[in-house]
Amino acid sequence: MLGQTGSQPARLCAGLALLMSAWVLASVAAEPAPTGLSDAASLRARPLTPALGGATSRELGGERAFKALAANAAPMRIAFFTFGETIFTTLWEPAPGQPGTDGLGPVFNREGCAECHQRNGRGRPPQDDEAPMMSMLVRLSLPGVGLHGGPLPVPGYGDQLQDRAVKGVAAEGQAVIRWREEPGRFADGTPFSLRRPGIEFRKLAFGELPDGVLTSARVANPMIGLGLLEAVPETLLRQLADPDDRDGDGISGRVNEVWDAPKQAAAIGRFGWKASVASLLHQNAGAALGDMGITTPVFGEDLCESVQVACRREALAVRDSPELLPEFFQHLATYTRLLAVPRQRNPEAPAVTRGEALFRASGCAGCHLPTLVTQEALVPELANQVFHPFTDLLLHDMGEGLADGRPDFLASGSEWRTAPLWGIGHTEEVSGFSLYLHDGRARSLEEAILWHGGEAARARENFRTLSQDDRASLIAFLRSL
Repeated sequence: MLGQTGSQPARLCAGLALLMSAWVLASVAAEPAPTGLSDAASLRARPLTPALGGATSRELGGERAFKALAANAAPMRIAFFTFGETIFTTLWEPAPGQPGTDGLGPVFNREGCAECHQRNGRGRPPQDDEAPMMSMLVRLSLPGVGLHGGPLPVPGYGDQLQDRAVKGVAAEGQAVIRWREEPGRFADGTPFSLRRPGIEFRKLAFGELPDGVLTSARVANPMIGLGLLEAVPETLLRQLADPDDRDGDGISGRVNEVWDAPKQAAAIGRFGWKASVASLLHQNAGAALGDMGITTPVFGEDLCESVQVACRREALAVRDSPELLPEFFQHLATYTRLLAVPRQRNPEAPAVTRGEALFRASGCAGCHLPTLVTQEALVPELANQVFHPFTDLLLHDMGEGLADGRPDFLASGSEWRTAPLWGIGHTEEVSGFSLYLHDGRARSLEEAILWHGGEAARARENFRTLSQDDRASLIAFLRSL
């Protein structure tokens, strides 16, 4: 990996110094988003186009389908995007080490961003019961409310189990996933089987987890289109929300009100499996600290619980903070905001067009809203875009089958953010597997749909009762995205 040499980000920074000193944000012309797209009905009525990411879209495929710069990016973005990619793919090392890429830990899950988001794709659970988690982690909390209304951390362990540590420091423990098969049948008699996960904990370094602990296994999300999702106006998300189901369609999405640390203010959540993060700066900083033990301009102190004496000693010995330098942190933000969205493939194929009609008729678009818009944006290239992420960014009750029982700000234990579907057809070629949902339990798109419950129960049953040919068409549509 790039960061194993330890010096590449610093060399690249030096090579860009003159360019950075003369940098002026490029003004990129963007067509104003059409007026009248301010409610779910008008957004659903807008025709789908192959440009799923609006003007950012590229004709992409293969294992690098999620790694390209937005098509409409100004030429001056290229150097900073490349710098951000270097930071993203760097493997950090414990301090003291090479300045710019040291400071890993003291406790952590992975050594770099790309270890979880391989090729910027989704993560997966371990391939067998004894294998370690490589692109998955486990959230922890206790019943109750923590700081700023978030989850209540577990004494001794915090809100995430760190399964690795630097030399001389104890890792917090290990989590193991066990699977149980649950059989079912489509209406035409075709059998299927769903697998349900269970979590076991081993080698806990700071005592047994308390009674009533809440746990949630999570795989990494794909990285594409995040800047567009960040630029969706809060006013639009509030207009899309229907917490009291006023229209009587059985779907009652609602916003998650969360704490945005960079702004030190409450905001609408839009990132993470439960929409518990409001901005990409917070998302990047939270992952750096929680997953790698890397401090940033947003979170400047290492995560060491009071009982973790060796961890606290190691953290105090490392005086450099933030470990991810402010200019590096900003280029990482540029990278995560400007990753291109692949264009839809084979949009005119009969199975795809029929599958889209079935997707809408089955009720899937009730939550997986095909179209969203941006207005102002932190990056000019993302402003005034009409794009097709297939999400409303809202929380929906998905029923007991998918419930983790762990609230997160306003999200209940059975609520999840509608996952974007753009790029889902590239999963196997990018990530090398076809596993879906928040914990990777679904081994196919069919299984992912069949796990839907709660507000999505009607759509699931509509899919389950389709003929085999119609199910194949709906899946062909999803694979085209």
